[in-house]
Amino acid sequence: MFNLVHLKVLAAVARHESVTEAARELHYSQPSVSHHLSRLEATTGVRLVQRVGRGIRLTPEGRLLANRAAEIVGRVDAASTELAAQVGLQAGQVRLAANASALATIVPKAAGALAGAHPGLQLSLFDRHPVEALQMLRHGEIDVALVFHHADAPLEGFRFRHIGDDPIHLISRQAGDSLANHRDSAWIGGCARCQEELIAVCRPAGFTPRLGSLSDDMVVVQSLVAAGIGVAILPGLALRAHRRPDVHATELVGFGRRIHAATYGDPPDPPAVAAVLAALTEAAETRD
Repeated sequence: MFNLVHLKVLAAVARHESVTEAARELHYSQPSVSHHLSRLEATTGVRLVQRVGRGIRLTPEGRLLANRAAEIVGRVDAASTELAAQVGLQAGQVRLAANASALATIVPKAAGALAGAHPGLQLSLFDRHPVEALQMLRHGEIDVALVFHHADAPLEGFRFRHIGDDPIHLISRQAGDSLANHRDSAWIGGCARCQEELIAVCRPAGFTPRLGSLSDDMVVVQSLVAAGIGVAILPGLALRAHRRPDVHATELVGFGRRIHAATYGDPPDPPAVAAVLAALTEAAETRD
């Protein structure tokens, strides 16, 4: 049977692709890391790592097991945290990941409420795209992911709590603008998934946006629009976080994001996580 220590070693080696770095992270000696890898190979009956020059590389079998190992180790660590949280909210610790616009609006408001109601609760925050946040949640690296859904996001095993809707706006220099006015304009796009969202928004208007610039930064996007470099779309949370007075935002009716707080595993949530979910819900319902 698999040994948890062996899996932890394999996961560390996979992260660093180095026995030396894995040993440093785990505070083991290099021979100890090599020994654990050898024992794991003996247990599984397959070769998990191979030498490449002066370093190592995981075999396909090793990569497969390492991915599962990261999830197993992460869930065990999360279980330890959850068990400690059962003692009381004063001992609770919750790790939360969200994208920049949520971290600048909903999360600070929730964090302030939590600090007042549960001063012993420790909240750690990570700036991550929703798909990356869900991956961290699956691996047990965080406890809550504040996300909006993308079609390619993995959903199995997650529990989603709807906390609000986030409208999408056309950002331009003209008040009362419309998509139809910008079929020939240069557009400012973001990451690959954000570009897919932009294309989906423009499709009903009968055109495919021509991308002239790329940025995921809400401040940069609005600055480029103000300078006449192009037009863009931004969610309402981004505009709540930062709004230039020299650009106009026109809400695009029928488009929007559903914001969810995601957790992983079977209910019920630990007390500290439940408190964070309640605070996020209240913060999302409260408008500035």
